[in-house]
Amino acid sequence: MMLGKYLLKASPLMVGLIALAGIFNGLCSVGVLAIINSRLHHTGAFPAVLALGFVGLMAGRLASSAVSQILLVRFAQNTILALTDRLCRSVVSTPFRYLERIGISRILTVLTDDVATLSLTVQTLPSLVMHTATLVGGGIYLAWLSWSTFLGIVALIVACTLTYRFFWTRAQLDIRRVRDGRDALFRHFRALTEGIKELKLHRGRREWFFSREIAATVNQLRRDNVAATKWYILAESCSSASFYIIIGLLLFALPKVGGLPLETITAYVFTSLYLMGPMWTILNALPVLSRGQVALQKIEECELSIGTKGQAHNLEIGHEVSPRWSCLELKGVVFAYEQEGSNGDFVLGPLDFTLHPKEVTFLVGGNGSGKSTFVKLLTGLYVPRTGEIRLDDQQVSDENREWYRQHFSVVFSDFYLFDELLGLDDVDLDARAAAYLARLQLDRKVQITNGRFSTTALSQGQRKRLALLTAYLEDRPIYVFDEWAADQDPAYKDIFYWQLLPELRSRGKAVVVITHDDRYFHLGDRVIKLDYGKVV
Repeated sequence: MMLGKYLLKASPLMVGLIALAGIFNGLCSVGVLAIINSRLHHTGAFPAVLALGFVGLMAGRLASSAVSQILLVRFAQNTILALTDRLCRSVVSTPFRYLERIGISRILTVLTDDVATLSLTVQTLPSLVMHTATLVGGGIYLAWLSWSTFLGIVALIVACTLTYRFFWTRAQLDIRRVRDGRDALFRHFRALTEGIKELKLHRGRREWFFSREIAATVNQLRRDNVAATKWYILAESCSSASFYIIIGLLLFALPKVGGLPLETITAYVFTSLYLMGPMWTILNALPVLSRGQVALQKIEECELSIGTKGQAHNLEIGHEVSPRWSCLELKGVVFAYEQEGSNGDFVLGPLDFTLHPKEVTFLVGGNGSGKSTFVKLLTGLYVPRTGEIRLDDQQVSDENREWYRQHFSVVFSDFYLFDELLGLDDVDLDARAAAYLARLQLDRKVQITNGRFSTTALSQGQRKRLALLTAYLEDRPIYVFDEWAADQDPAYKDIFYWQLLPELRSRGKAVVVITHDDRYFHLGDRVIKLDYGKVV
């Protein structure tokens, strides 16, 4: 039901057209079946109109099948595209801190595994509609042949359906456990790829990781998958048994107690055998539907959590970024991490801080002092618990936080480097980028063509220089560098502190630099020291 509601909401017209094509296909199949039965028991001349009907019904069946498949491809692709786009935008609009708390692996599983599973499920729907219509039409035909026999068969099917439902419900529980296990497996895959160097260098850690983490999760997934398959097989066996019981009763019991003519009994047996194909198709598709239902529930849960519980931010800027500004001010700003199992939260603040154009501020402090948290708070990624942030006469709120964030160019300590200059479409972009590549002594390793880097397979220090280049080309009013020089050689540190920072200041930019390079402190306008969340 949940899957049907989702598809109807996505495109009621398309779902209706696919359903009509499927129903028409099923009715054509039943019409063909009735003509075949009539011809098998007709000893005289066969009416030409029935022959024409046979041809017409077959043509209608083939045409409706082709139409439903074409409609399906368009519908499935449009639906999955819209779903993926909505999920991605929902992730971006969710507060950054909430994304950190729910975990990246969960989001990745939804975007990859669940979306693919739902796509496969959608593709099975036209076939299900056609075969269901065939079963319904076949049932109507059997009822027309003999109501009493049909009601007896329905009673037997209801009893078998209840048994089937029991096995099906047990399989559903195992499928849900399989889906939860895939979340854990994605976390292990991230650990494997991101921690590959550490695993290669420490045999004990590697063996422990494989045996206690990956192997345990994979074994549990195997057990849950086997259990789900077992219940599905039992359910299918129940359906097969009911079918053979019906055939046996029709062949051996009905002639003795029903008083039906041989022609009717033959039609019942022939129709039942014919309907066996659609029935098996539906049964084989039920596991796919089950997985699609679970995938859709996980997608809905994830979207609800990141969209509703996370209090999604407005991504509309509203008005243009202020190239000319005079003051950014933090007044009594406090931010706290909620840490499970801890006696108290880590609290940053209360902070009173001002920033002005043409100003270079160095931010220093030990590990855990709150420097990176301060950067995320300053740039609008974190929302303060109390206090206010103002840019000139504008107080930052959920309504204009997106506008506020567009004032910053940031190179984080854990930055991500895109392989092209996204969002920059200047006419002379390649020329400007090439000039910075030369200044950063990367022009022999990297070229820029149509805003794309020729390679990003570089050392960490060189990748940071490319990230710095990207930030320079953005030309935002405020720049923040989080431990940018930590991976640089002394020569590049001198270029950064003696040339690039003064150049930014001369262009009217405000610059905040998180650093431990105390021999360059005299080049800044201020040095602010944090110690466990407080300015000291």
